[in-house]
Amino acid sequence: MGFLGSAVRRVFSAVRSPLSPLCRTSTRSYSSELTKEKSVPYEKTLKQEDGASSGPTKPLPRSADAVVIGGGSLGCQTIYHLAKMGMTNVVLLERDRLTAGTTWHTAGLLWQLRPSDVEVELLAHTRNVISKDLEEETGLHTGWIQNGGLFIASNKQRLDEYKRLMSLGKVYGIESHVLSPAETKDLYPLMNVDDLYGTLYVPKDGTMDPAGTCTTLTRAATARGATVIENCPVTGIQVRADDIGVKRVKAVETQHGTIETPCVVNCAGVWATKLGEMAGVKVPLIAMHHAYVVTERIEGIQNMPNVRDHDASVYLRLQGDALSVGGYERNPIFWDEVSDKFAFSLFDLDWDVFMQHIEGAVNRVPALEQTGIKSTVCGPESFTADHKPLMGEAPEVRGFFLGCGFNSAGMMLGGGCGRELAHWIIHGRPEKDMYAYDVKRNEKYKYDELLGQEYTFDFPPHHDVIKNECLSCRHSVAVFDMSYFGKFYLTGPDAKKAADWLFTADVNKKPGTTVYTCMLNKRGGSEADLTVSRLEPGAANLPLAPESNGDAYYLAIGGGVAEHNWNHIRTVLQDQGFRCQLTDHSEDMGMISIQGPKSREVLQEVLDTDLSNEAFSFSSHKVVNAAGHQVSADFIKSGEFTLERMGVVYKAKAHLKSPFDPENKRVKGIYD
Repeated sequence: MGFLGSAVRRVFSAVRSPLSPLCRTSTRSYSSELTKEKSVPYEKTLKQEDGASSGPTKPLPRSADAVVIGGGSLGCQTIYHLAKMGMTNVVLLERDRLTAGTTWHTAGLLWQLRPSDVEVELLAHTRNVISKDLEEETGLHTGWIQNGGLFIASNKQRLDEYKRLMSLGKVYGIESHVLSPAETKDLYPLMNVDDLYGTLYVPKDGTMDPAGTCTTLTRAATARGATVIENCPVTGIQVRADDIGVKRVKAVETQHGTIETPCVVNCAGVWATKLGEMAGVKVPLIAMHHAYVVTERIEGIQNMPNVRDHDASVYLRLQGDALSVGGYERNPIFWDEVSDKFAFSLFDLDWDVFMQHIEGAVNRVPALEQTGIKSTVCGPESFTADHKPLMGEAPEVRGFFLGCGFNSAGMMLGGGCGRELAHWIIHGRPEKDMYAYDVKRNEKYKYDELLGQEYTFDFPPHHDVIKNECLSCRHSVAVFDMSYFGKFYLTGPDAKKAADWLFTADVNKKPGTTVYTCMLNKRGGSEADLTVSRLEPGAANLPLAPESNGDAYYLAIGGGVAEHNWNHIRTVLQDQGFRCQLTDHSEDMGMISIQGPKSREVLQEVLDTDLSNEAFSFSSHKVVNAAGHQVSADFIKSGEFTLERMGVVYKAKAHLKSPFDPENKRVKGIYD
């Protein structure tokens, strides 16, 4: 048996200066050997004994309205909510036993407060399901423990964030308290508070039990008519093409039979990518090792709240009279070759990687230095590039839904996301605004990375730059590179019918007209605002513009929602049977917006056409020459012109002065 303090010294002694007093050797003598014991800290798991039957636990039905694949947190929550919403001819297929893969070894933490109102609502629903609804429906206890949660603030900005979380919690009736270091010490006597600014305490946070939660969820689902089948791996997904060539789910194949179904729900965790490949669906997630260690008994730790220190990237989960200590590494270990036989298995812990968490944990709870490590837990988890789950209908195949990529939050988000996914399947869209989780979202990672460098509750470093940009645009002129916008062409025999169906404004004006409009969904909610330009029929005037003898439209849509809206439009065209072609030239065309009271004056030096009100009226567009190149010019707002052409390269004859440091280019003065 090893100790946390000795483990820290063993790994860091060769690369670091002497540790702080909290991590130095005491006079007590103990072994420095690190434990090789691997086991989860739960009294019960659903792992079947060696030699148990490997066949399906129930006969497979010939057909189902939906087949959920994966018996972890998301799969069990989804089938429970589908059945609760009235879709009872549903089947859950699990290749091994419920919770296998990731759920069985999860830490099971539930924090009620997150910086997103939608996520707060999702978490609240999970808590209600686990702590109240299931017990009322089944009479069974899920294993929910309400011991509270404590967020650590070791700097002023973090404390400011927690104060805002507390304010958000008040809106949703979530009790929380910002505590001083002294109050924190009273609540958690074993905690070192010398370096704290304060903490956020949420008394009704807690922990979930994986086996208890999933078995109770499936018990409630089967009571409503759903079917749960374990020991039944999926071997294939059949896809068909309908009369207009749209790919749709047809059936699920297993070694023990085939289930015909129009709907598959991929809740396969780290195996979701392989399952997607069976249907020709790309699932952009990666598998990583995620670990925590379980300590020996700690005197005085009983009934303490769970602890999350975001700055140290460590969490402390109460485990009876011990703690589970874990965190999130900056240098994680990837699981490149995902094994189909890895069900209730654990990896060997890489102490060199994991030790980055221990120093922060020992600093926060000094008693850990002299506490033995009982066991290690290192299992697979699935992560996505923007740390958001993948949900909703896949763009490649209709009827193929995703509920995966939960970045270690599948247990606590499971209830809320399971309900939204069920609503998505039954009604065609979620009840809440799930855009951030929708697999069809457009993930602008580089932009998010740059933006992340300015995250602050104070004025950001570029505040004065932004001010100058705004004033320049208001009083003079500014040039914006908007090439990230979505640029679509809508053509075909039914293009006019489709435009009438899709857009709230009347876009069927005379050719050469541009209309600013919205797109709505079935519930009357807004999907997007965009500009729609009606094109001249006949031969194309620009290299990428389509040739059309009938109605044709050019759509310019905000880049952040372009992928989402591309799929919305395509879905409408498919569902309504419109004979149209939707063509995406977002990556092939540039877009430059010239804005401000002097925009017309500047552009007049660049373009070979008359820009007066009489010659170039508001809400119109035309093909013009700019420095020898053909471009489409749109006059869409007072004092705003937009130029578009294939590629981004043309030289403006007018030299536009940039009002700020060129190293901080948000708006550029000269485009090459």
